[in-house]
Amino acid sequence: MSPDIVGLALLLLGVLLLVSKLVRVKWKLMQKLYLPGSIIGGAIALLFGPDLFGRAMAAMENAEGGFLGPVLQAIGTDRFAEGGLFGDGVMQVWSAMPGLLISVVFAGLFLGKPLPRFRQAVSLAGPNLAFGITVASGQYVVGLLLALLVLVPLFNIPAMSGALIEIGFLGGHGTAAGLGPTFDQVGWAEGKDLSVGMATVGLLSGIIVGIILINWGARRKKTSAISADARGTAREQAGLIEKENRSAGAVMTVHPSSMDPLTLHFGLIAVAVLIGQVILMGLQALEQALWADTIEIMAFVPLFPLAMIGGILLQMVIDRFDKNHVVDERTVERIQGLSLDLLIISAMATLSLQAIAENLVPFLLLALSGIAWCLFAFLVLAPRIMPSHWFERAIAEFGQSLGVTATGMVLLRVVDPEMKTPAYSAFGYKQLIFEPFFGGGLITAAAIPLIASPQIGPWGFLGMMAATMAVALFIGLMGRRKAMAAAGGGAQREAAGTGAS
Repeated sequence: MSPDIVGLALLLLGVLLLVSKLVRVKWKLMQKLYLPGSIIGGAIALLFGPDLFGRAMAAMENAEGGFLGPVLQAIGTDRFAEGGLFGDGVMQVWSAMPGLLISVVFAGLFLGKPLPRFRQAVSLAGPNLAFGITVASGQYVVGLLLALLVLVPLFNIPAMSGALIEIGFLGGHGTAAGLGPTFDQVGWAEGKDLSVGMATVGLLSGIIVGIILINWGARRKKTSAISADARGTAREQAGLIEKENRSAGAVMTVHPSSMDPLTLHFGLIAVAVLIGQVILMGLQALEQALWADTIEIMAFVPLFPLAMIGGILLQMVIDRFDKNHVVDERTVERIQGLSLDLLIISAMATLSLQAIAENLVPFLLLALSGIAWCLFAFLVLAPRIMPSHWFERAIAEFGQSLGVTATGMVLLRVVDPEMKTPAYSAFGYKQLIFEPFFGGGLITAAAIPLIASPQIGPWGFLGMMAATMAVALFIGLMGRRKAMAAAGGGAQREAAGTGAS
């Protein structure tokens, strides 16, 4: 890949972001849907990609009687079939960017912020963790029940197809593609294509259904940071800030004559990501030395949760030695915001729509069952588990449960654009425990080998996941009850103290 192609790919992302902002400013429907410019830009990129624009050009070239046919034949549409309007090289660069940029987003989650005490972190992350494990293990339960009772007897599809919901939805395209050798080893090579297609459906449905839920929540006054009645002026609806309400997006903590503040903060995020990479390499080396001949697990664990650990370790050093307070939280957030916008466009632009066509009926049954379970968990379980700001905290979990972590961050950014709620911190702390196991972690990597093994099998793995779901749900429900009881007792004590005074 030449440097010119890499540079062109980045420049095209910038152009798409500008075009998407113009669409948001001019199109009322986009404003009513709270659609971020990055999602609009991603949809535009997908429209002009190889699966839509490329196929349309090939069809027009082959059409008889059309005056464009000879012109397109002279131009040649092979390049459109490979890379759409943008070219195959650009698409290759874009396909690699989400896995890199999500590490940047997570590496900066705790940079510039005072780290909470252990008890505070547990209090924040506990409900999210209980809900996340309930949803993730429930995806296996729903999928395996559907596979064992319907797909195996009626469509002659292996029982391991029940794991596709969690692999595709929570794991995403990277995990689905990374598990390709595992599917080959167990004798079901089609599983990779189906899981990639499931990831595509999950990402699209996560964004679309998530935006619908956000609009519903705003109208029903279930959101804390935004409301349907507070859309304000036309400028605010278009995503613009009134001149009199504008504030600094960052603070100059070092003098530009020595180093630009943005450069300093980018360097800190880079160090956090590299710390995470060293941790991951160490864990992978340990696996190769101890159990890789039996089963590989750490090989499929993504970098970004470990990049977040790297950010926490770096922040601990900063808290101890940074006497001048040179790390600015808002500058880190600007870098995260840019990374997230670029991530969304590049991820949507490189979606593969072709894999969905194969095994369509079983695929649709699995996808619809997974979406229905995630909706049930959001609408019914989340209000009963989350002690406060349930909508903001649950919408991030909902997005992740359908379309990987980046989707959850996108929806959370829509519903809490100024980070006013504790949802960001709760979601981040929960990832420390959740990601090493689900969504591309240990359980996701081991699911297919365990289901295929005679020792465990599909029924054994189903029992394990059902037990995990039941325990997580029980802990979540009891935890909220205790939190509400403690809050009520504190209010009574406060009232008694006021009366005594």
